[in-house]
Amino acid sequence: MDFAFDERTERLRAELTDFLTEHVYPAEPVYARQVEEATDPWAAPPVLDELKAEARRRGLWNLFLPDERFGAGLGNLAYAPLAELTGRSPALAPEALNCSAPDTGNMELLAAFGSPEQQQRWLEPLLAGEIRSAFCMTEPEVASSDAANIATRIDRDGDHYVINGRKWFSSGAMSPRCAVFIVMGKTDPTAERHRQQSMVLVPRDTPGVHIRRGLTVFGYTDGPHGGHAEIEFRDVRVPVSNVVGGEGEGFAIAQARLGPGRIHHCMRLVGMAERALELMCRRVTERVAFGRPLAEQGVIGEWIAESRVRIEQARLLVLKTAWLMDTVGNRGAHTEIQAIKIATPATAEWVIDKAIQAHGGAGVSQDFPLAVLWAQARMLRIADGPDEVHRMSLARRELKRHRS
Repeated sequence: MDFAFDERTERLRAELTDFLTEHVYPAEPVYARQVEEATDPWAAPPVLDELKAEARRRGLWNLFLPDERFGAGLGNLAYAPLAELTGRSPALAPEALNCSAPDTGNMELLAAFGSPEQQQRWLEPLLAGEIRSAFCMTEPEVASSDAANIATRIDRDGDHYVINGRKWFSSGAMSPRCAVFIVMGKTDPTAERHRQQSMVLVPRDTPGVHIRRGLTVFGYTDGPHGGHAEIEFRDVRVPVSNVVGGEGEGFAIAQARLGPGRIHHCMRLVGMAERALELMCRRVTERVAFGRPLAEQGVIGEWIAESRVRIEQARLLVLKTAWLMDTVGNRGAHTEIQAIKIATPATAEWVIDKAIQAHGGAGVSQDFPLAVLWAQARMLRIADGPDEVHRMSLARRELKRHRS
C-alpha cells in the first residue's frame, strides 16, 4: 500500500489550504451572522455564493468526481486529503467547492446510472452549482436501517409512475434551490427482496409533493446539507422515463451511492477532529486555572495525546479504504468501508467532546465551531447506516471467513 500523494494532489492541498486560510475561516463569523439574520433558515447565506465564485476561479470545483467527463478526475486516495481539509469547516468549505452532501452522492448516481437526458436536465446544472437536489430514502414509519423495508409505492400507470408515501430526513429538500428529488420506493413488492425497489426523479414542483416540515439535527437546521425534510408524496405522477437505471435497480443503486458517500463523510470527519484538536491545544495554552496553564494539567495532556493517536489511526484506515476502492473497487473494499463508518465518527465525536470540555462554557456556545462539529459527528453515527448495522454486517463477513 502506497499512500503517498502525487504532485497534483499536493498542489491542490496547498491551494485548498490557502483558500481556507484566506477566505473560508474569515467567512465563518460572517456566515453565522447571516444565518442568524436570515428570514429563511434553510436558505444559503450570501457569503456562500462569494466563496463559490472564488473556489471556481481557483479551479477548486467538483473535486469529488473521479469521472473526468464530469469532475476533477481524482481517485479516492487523491481526494481524501482534500475532503479532510474541507471537514475543518463543514458548514462552508464542502458547499463552496460544490462537494457537499447530498448533492455529491446524487451527482455520482446520475453520472453512473442516469440516462443522457437525465444527465442533461439534472446533472449538468448540479455540476454547475445552479441547483441543489434531495435524496428521499428514509421513512418515518419503518426501520430505515434496513433499506429493503421502505413502504413508499411507485406504481406503473401507462407511461407514468404514481408515487405514494412519506419520507423524512430527505437531505437537501429544504433548500430553496432544491429542484429535484431522487425518490426510492417499491415498484414490485412481489419480486425478490432486493429487487422490489426503484429510484425515480421527481421535480420539486410536481403536483402532489407536499413538504410538511424541516427537521433539525440537535436543534441545528443543517443548512450545508440543504436541510432535512419530511415529505408526503400523494398521487405524484412522473414519466416512466424518470426511472434511474431501471425498475428493480433501486437497492443496488442505493448501495453504489452510499459507498463513496460514506468514505467522503469519514474523510471530512478526520478534518473535523483535527480542527477540534487544534482549537483545544490553542485554548489550553492560553488559559490558566489553579495557578497553571490548562496545558499543564495532567488530564488535558492525556486528552491531547489520545486525540492524536486516535486521529492518526482513523486517517490511516480511511486512506487504506480509499486506496482499496481505487485498486479493487467498492465491493473489494466493503469491509474497510464499514470499518471506517464505525470508527471515524466515534473518533471525531470523542476528540470534539474533549475539545468542548477544555473550552468550558465557550465550547457549547456559538463563539466556537465545536458544538456544530459535535452535532455533525454524532449524527453520522446514524446517517448512511447506524453503527449497529455496520457492526452486524462486518461481524457476519468476518465469521464467514472462519466458517468456510
